[in-house]
This record gives sequence, C-alpha cells and structure tokens, in this order.
Amino acid sequence: MTATEEWLSYPDAPRIRSIPPGPKSKELLARQAEWESEAVVYPKYFPIAVREARGATIEDADGNRFIDWVSGVSVLNLGHRHPRLRTALDRQLDRIWHSLELPTEARVDFLRELRSVLPGTLRDRARVLFTVTGGDSVETAVNLADFAKKRHGVIAFSGAYHGVHGGAANLTSGRKYRKTTSFHGGKIVRVPYPDPYRPILDPDGGVQGTIRFLEHLVNDPYSGLDEVSSILVEPILGEGGYVVPPPEFLPALREFCDRHDLLLILDEIQTGLGRTGKMWASEHSNVTPDILCIAKTIGGGIPVSMVAYRDDLVPDLPAGFHLGTYRGNPLALAVGTEVLKILKEEAWVGRAATLGPKLMRRFEELSLHHPSMGQVRGQGFMIGVEFVHGGPERTPWGDRAKELRHEMFLRGLLMHTCGPSDQVLRFIAPLVIEEELLDRGFSIFEEAITAMDAGPTLSVPARRVATGITGPEPAPGPWIPPPMHPVPAPPPPGRSLP
Repeated sequence: MTATEEWLSYPDAPRIRSIPPGPKSKELLARQAEWESEAVVYPKYFPIAVREARGATIEDADGNRFIDWVSGVSVLNLGHRHPRLRTALDRQLDRIWHSLELPTEARVDFLRELRSVLPGTLRDRARVLFTVTGGDSVETAVNLADFAKKRHGVIAFSGAYHGVHGGAANLTSGRKYRKTTSFHGGKIVRVPYPDPYRPILDPDGGVQGTIRFLEHLVNDPYSGLDEVSSILVEPILGEGGYVVPPPEFLPALREFCDRHDLLLILDEIQTGLGRTGKMWASEHSNVTPDILCIAKTIGGGIPVSMVAYRDDLVPDLPAGFHLGTYRGNPLALAVGTEVLKILKEEAWVGRAATLGPKLMRRFEELSLHHPSMGQVRGQGFMIGVEFVHGGPERTPWGDRAKELRHEMFLRGLLMHTCGPSDQVLRFIAPLVIEEELLDRGFSIFEEAITAMDAGPTLSVPARRVATGITGPEPAPGPWIPPPMHPVPAPPPPGRSLP
C-alpha cells in the first residue's frame, strides 16, 4: 500500500457524501446552463461542479470525491496539479506570461527538451511550429505537408478524430462533428481503419487489404484520386473507439509513403507522452513520422500544442506561415519542459507499460462474467472496453456503456465513452494514479455492471436522478470500498496532503 504522505491524490476517494449532483453543484450547473451555450456537453455526462482536484481524484462543490479515469481525455497524464508542474508554473509566473514569438528562456528550454525526446530520426533533428489546440496542430500539419510537396490532398481514416474547429473538422470522420462547421473544403480521401474486431478490407483483420486499397487509389487512373501530399493517422484510434490496429500497420504505411513520395503525419495528441507505455505510440513499431502532432499532456492542463517536422522537409518556410497570438505561451512551455523532464526522469512511462497488460487482464476477467463486454483492447494506460449485444453480429451497445458510465459516476468513479455509438468505455487514468485507486475503481466497475446485469431496474440513486425525485436523501456518508481495498487513514492534523 502506498504511504499516505506519498499520495498525489485524495487518499479517501471515492467519497460520496450526497447523491451527485448535490445542492451546490446543482446551483452552479443551473447558472452555467443559464449563461453559457447549450453546446456544452461534459456536464451532461458528469453533472457536478468541480471545486478542487489532486492527482487522480476530483472533489466537487458538495465535498464528493471521485476517482478520475478520464484525465481530461489524456490531458493529465501526470494528474491534476502535479507538485513539480506547480513549482515550474510558479517560477514562470514571476517572469513573463506572454511574449508573442520573442525568445524566452522558457521557450528555448522547452525546444531543447522536446527535440531530445522526439521519436526515431526526428530526435534532435526536428523543427517545431507552435500552435494552440490539438485541432490547430493537425490542420497546420496538413497545410505544411501540402506546402512541402506542392500538392493538395490528404488520405485520412474512418473513425478518425483530429479536432472539430476550422479545417480540422473536415479531417475528423464523424458526421456529427462536420455538420456544425461552415469551413468545408480541402481534399480528403477516407480509407477504412484496420480494425481486427470489425474488419472491413481484410477478412482476417490484417492490413494487406488497407495497403491494396491505398495502392489502388494512387495507381489506378480511374480511382478518382488526383493527387495527395500525405497520410494522416492516429497510431490508435481515440474518439473512434480505442481501436488498436495490427502491429504491422504503421510500418506498412511508412513503406507506402516512401514508395509514393508521400509524407506520413502522425496525430499523437492522445497517444503520446507515455500514454501507451512508450513516450510515443509510434515507438512500439519503430516508425518515425515526417510530421508529428503534439498537444494535450504537453501543457499539463495549460493549452499549448505544436507540430514537429523533419528539419530538411521545408528549407525555407515563409514568415507568418501559421499565426496565432497565443502560440507558445511561456507559462505553458515552462510547465511543458517540466512535463518532459518528469516523463524522462521518473518511472511513469515504464509503469504504464508494466501495469497496462495487468489492467487489461482484469477487464478481460470481468468480461468472462459479463457477456455485454464484447472486447477489451488497448496499450499501456489506453484501454477500451467495447459493449455489444449478444450474437455474432457484435452490434454496438451504446446505451449499455452510457448507463454504466452513469452508474459508476454515482458510486464515485469517472470513466468516459467513445466510439461511433458511444459503445466503448475507455480507461485513461493518469499515469501517476495510486494502485489502491485502481483497485477501488475496478471494485466500482464490477459492482456497477453486476447491478445492471441483475435486471433492468435502475439502482435507487440512478432512479432518483433519472426521474427527478426530490425530497430527503440518505444520510450523508462516504461510500466504503470492499475490505480488501480499505481507504487509508487521513493524515494527522497539521499535515497537508501532497
């Protein structure tokens, strides 16, 4: 058991004092709903107002504490408010907060640190172009590829999620994301992503069918493809359902790009920075991209993103090729430098590689008793559990996954869905999560799915939320984990939590 004084998280999580959302959360949710756009989505999944967060835990406005298996969708690989990141931020706050593109120590230190950890032949040989968001990074990468090759067009994949603003929305495959943008344009050719669980081009779930289709596109004068500059791909599908392709997929794409003078763009916004058990997911296949998109965890929770590309790719990129007032913010870069140092110096990446397979086995063992858990797949701390109706058709069961998400939420565990039908629950806990919180989270997962398997009747807390019942609630008190995973004693008076 981890000594309490070493915890980054709240040691007593989960702690449910009142059925969420409690009265203070309801009040703040109501104000948000009144004053903010209806386009806000996450309060619909997790109806709480956040007061504070530590490590792999979140406390709401009513004092409920939740285990966080969402990590801001892989933004917080090092957890909430990591003490080393806080120190780096405090130090930079006393210097400069905004500097346009003028060099600062924070900027140069970050560039030096980033170049030293890039994959393969990009290491110490890359140029960096700063952006602000993940979608901004991807859109810039595609523009860069088109400029470098003097050709316009990109091959992307079904299931892809590359952002939802501007031109990036066209690169994302989901129709629901594209129909809300007015910035249509660009030439994008969509190819099925190799999914071993639901193969399309290859009956055995391999990649040869994908490569044959790509060859058809570029070689057949009647394929309908005029020209392209690049291939854009996620090493593991993120929002598309945490689909892990066969291991030969990225090497095959690398060879295809080299054969046809195309650039390989890897979107490692969700898979990068230790999430899969290596610094970059592409390192599992020893593949080096020509252009790499980086965001999310790199800022430790402060918005920043970038594109790293081969230093010989564009010898003379014109000034102002990409603009944005907030690109390369000094506060974010100071934190980003520390993020990279922690991932290099401490054991979190290796821990994800070691613990990841064990966590997958725990989900797989649960699936033996719960047939709706159709497949468990993943790499490192990026694990998807797909829910399906019975039968060989493997029909996605999105309602099941969403109901389970809500049941776990009521018990103090945050876990989010993805996939075309929201049929996949994804494990993306911070790499720094304490093992006791993993144990308690699995206990909640098993308790919630067992209760759902027992029959169609909602649990009492779920029924109250679903039907809007008001009136007296059960007496406040913490949810007590099973005896084999006890909550550690709180620290003695006078000692603050880490």
